Amino acid sequence: MHTRREFLKAAGLAVAAGALSASIPGCRSAGEAGKRPVSADKKPNIIFILADDLGYGDLGCYGQQTIATPNLDRMAAEGMIFTDHYAGSTVCAPSRCCLMTGLHTGHAWIRGNDRIPLRPSDVTVAQLLKGAGYTTGIIGKWGLGEPETTGIPNKKGFDYWFGYLNQAHAHNYYPDYLWRNEEKVPLANEVKPVNPPSGVATKRVQYSPDLFTANALEFVGQKKDKPFFLYLAYTIPHANNESKPNGMEVPSYGPYADKDWPDPQKGHAAMITRMDSDIGRLFARLKGLGLDNKTLVLFSSDNGPHKEGGADPDFFDSNGPLRGTKRDMYEGGIRVPLIARWPGKIQAGTGTNHVSAFWDFLPTCCDLAGVTPPVGIDGISYLPTLLGKPRQQGKHPYLYWEFHEQGKKQAVRMGSWKGVRLNVAKDPDGPIELYDLATDLGEQRNVAEEHPEMVRKIAEIMIAARTPSEHWPWP
Repeated sequence: MHTRREFLKAAGLAVAAGALSASIPGCRSAGEAGKRPVSADKKPNIIFILADDLGYGDLGCYGQQTIATPNLDRMAAEGMIFTDHYAGSTVCAPSRCCLMTGLHTGHAWIRGNDRIPLRPSDVTVAQLLKGAGYTTGIIGKWGLGEPETTGIPNKKGFDYWFGYLNQAHAHNYYPDYLWRNEEKVPLANEVKPVNPPSGVATKRVQYSPDLFTANALEFVGQKKDKPFFLYLAYTIPHANNESKPNGMEVPSYGPYADKDWPDPQKGHAAMITRMDSDIGRLFARLKGLGLDNKTLVLFSSDNGPHKEGGADPDFFDSNGPLRGTKRDMYEGGIRVPLIARWPGKIQAGTGTNHVSAFWDFLPTCCDLAGVTPPVGIDGISYLPTLLGKPRQQGKHPYLYWEFHEQGKKQAVRMGSWKGVRLNVAKDPDGPIELYDLATDLGEQRNVAEEHPEMVRKIAEIMIAARTPSEHWPWP
């Protein structure tokens, strides 16, 4: 494993990669920003860009040495980088459910990768923003409701929707159709079904991330005259699992074509750099439309890096200093990048070690829009941190995750302590591994025997933090 390290990249930003790290000379803390609160009559546009299976170490501003991400690095230099931000889960669907509903996986309706749709009673951030006067759109991957169910985007607050409804369908970067609102849009690709709705294209014409970018640019141009919320959920760099060992599908290997690397690693790097370029185009569009200072843009990933479709997360050190990958409850599976940019509001070149998670996005948006979040959510707005007011920032007493594959797992972060319980299906009261992230970011030294009282507290949280679920039974 890697040792604790600082990263200082082309973005011109220095932030400690460790949990609860001290500020570093040359990097102003968020508290120095000193910005005024957002006035209720000047609601900002909100864009949340989500990558798929992008690791904590896959971006230059988070320590990546090889893959070029100049636009995201610039975004970090012009905004704020979070070192201690967490996905909703270690896999796709529950993570996105947490993002949309403000609930962690102990309370969320969708707690695993299954075709369970959101219910009419599940309130999303899009519904709240729409009620506050925002035009809402989602482009990319949804995964929270199949066709003709209560969970499709148009029934969950989105005025416009284009992309994949089904997660497995989203494996294929060259599908023969996508959804626009409630209609199938045929594409020029030809696909051989493999584990339908998954497939492998036999004729590759239209690359879905290119279509997502084009739709996003059009959406921003059309909705520029009133506040809008755009959820841009790319599928990059997820693999096409059905196309293994060449599942990292991309039209060109670009600047990596001549590298002496395995093809899947060329694909992984090319995907990320291509997405980075598309995000640069989006920033250029915002600036061209005069929306730059009126728009909060956030970038993150739904979980840690994957080992699918021939990908090797060790090749590019995709989890950086962290242990584990997708489907792990260790930091590498759930700690993800979060970059925030809002010129004139977020102080450029700042970093924060505020501990936050996907379920904080909904209350943050409510703060921005001047609406009251639903009662009983798990999230806490991180708007004070964005605006440089850490003394006003609420903090979580703990973060909680549960995972319903590989024998069921749980994790809790409380301060700098991290508890992990494996094989819950076999032993619900089994041993808890304990790590002090302040001194052991890579989770290499289990100190449970040395701190039995902390283990006891975490065990109590693992019971209290969840409610029963008909779809996600617990031993």
